[in-house]
Amino acid sequence: MEDVLEVYARPSDEKRPLVCLDEFCKQLIADTREPVAAHPGQPARTDYEYERRGMCSAFMAYSPLEQWRGVRVSGRRTAQDWAQTIKWLCDEVYPLAEKIVLVQDNLNTHTPASLYEAFEPSEALRLKERIEWHFTPKHGSWLNMAEIEIGVAQRQCLDKRIATQQEVERELIAWAAQRNAQHYGTGWLFTTKDARIKLKRLYPSALLGMNHWYQGTSGQNWR
Repeated sequence: MEDVLEVYARPSDEKRPLVCLDEFCKQLIADTREPVAAHPGQPARTDYEYERRGMCSAFMAYSPLEQWRGVRVSGRRTAQDWAQTIKWLCDEVYPLAEKIVLVQDNLNTHTPASLYEAFEPSEALRLKERIEWHFTPKHGSWLNMAEIEIGVAQRQCLDKRIATQQEVERELIAWAAQRNAQHYGTGWLFTTKDARIKLKRLYPSALLGMNHWYQGTSGQNWR
């Protein structure tokens, strides 16, 4: 946890941009009847029946110091899709960066091994060396600021029926472009000092370990 918080406390460095990365799913739903548009005195109306058309996945990359976010939409949620997103960040978004400081959760596909699954060893190694890896702790994915942006996107542009992956992609790209143009950022205030006070119960305790040892040996006759 402190590792991620210390990364957030670093100053901006164009040679080592900070990027938070996360992924989420969107259910594809089509109307079975044409919706009725709103007009004066009458709200829009949508029939209760709908048709499910599967799922798609989206990757949210968010740079809080640059107040930039970018999205990639995929039909699947596999190690290869994640690896392609890493390649996109390295080669298209930050081609001149020495390292990309990457914060993400510890999902089993979010590892350098996925790069070797998707690319030739030389290419996988090249991409691996371009990343400075940081992971949120177990049950601590809320530390990933990309989750905040995902929540905003789901409320602002995905809270409706969308029938195709292409439409999801258009909606998200337009949403991201608008937020980037308006320089929306994140007022992150949680620090390492706060964590040590408010989340003290989550820290390993040497004293607790000694108590367990004492309880386990208290029945023995020591001389």
